[in-house]
Amino acid sequence: MTDTISSQKAPDYSAVIAQLFVYPVKSCAGVAVKDAYLTETGLDLDRAWMVVDENNAFLTQRELPRMALIQPQLRTEDIVLRAPGMLALHLAIDKVEAAVQASVWGQEVAAYDMGATAAQWVSDFLGVKARLVRFDPEHKRASSLSWTGGVEALNQFSDGYPLLVTSEASLNGLNDKLRAAGQEAVTMARFRPNIVLGDAPGAVEAMAPHDEDRLQHLEIVTAEGTVRLQPVKPCPRCPIVNIDPLSASSTPVVNDMLQTYRQDARLKGALSFGMNTITLEGVDQLLKVGQVVTGQYQF
Repeated sequence: MTDTISSQKAPDYSAVIAQLFVYPVKSCAGVAVKDAYLTETGLDLDRAWMVVDENNAFLTQRELPRMALIQPQLRTEDIVLRAPGMLALHLAIDKVEAAVQASVWGQEVAAYDMGATAAQWVSDFLGVKARLVRFDPEHKRASSLSWTGGVEALNQFSDGYPLLVTSEASLNGLNDKLRAAGQEAVTMARFRPNIVLGDAPGAVEAMAPHDEDRLQHLEIVTAEGTVRLQPVKPCPRCPIVNIDPLSASSTPVVNDMLQTYRQDARLKGALSFGMNTITLEGVDQLLKVGQVVTGQYQF
């Protein structure tokens, strides 16, 4: 009943989708897209593949910063991976090999191995024995029910939630602080969001930094109907935000700055930037850059 009433209120805010990103391979570079279908596990093909070690445990930039240099390209029938000094690796979107069990944050997940050629490619570039696996679409991996309020929100190989929402205002706020401290500005690529909110043309009030923290829901009218998203958990930040996505070099400047103003009581003092978000309505609809986003704040 509450959701029905709130959706009929005049919106508290109006924004637009400024950017959309898909991360086909977990912890590798993202792909900026103009549109993306919303599936029950997030944006189509987001975190559909994952690099694993010899024990089929997930690998990320935390251990291997060079993963940031692996650049995926999404095409109609295949995904192409490119990296410095490597020939391109082409992977058919609809082909896999042997079924395997992979682990993500201690969870066993059904997956498919992508074969010896893909394994050799990631091993050669990363300098460790590794393989590439594809999420089994028949497997149901749910987000934490304690954060979703009991709503079953499925995701593939993401850290735990189907969507991550941030805003241009939040990045601008951080960069203002970095410049004031004599540091260089950083790009949104460090924060790996799926949806980036920007100011809507003609909006009465611009979004303030971290307004996404207090959004009760996001409502987006598409050509097919209405998408309704609900932020459920602040996104705790690890050292990946310190890794330059263009060079894979790491310095603590970003986390050091976040430490001064983004300790989040909801996460027992962990640093947060962006909101993990689930879908309430609108699976199979097409999200596009430029679509208007409205909704209410929660106080």
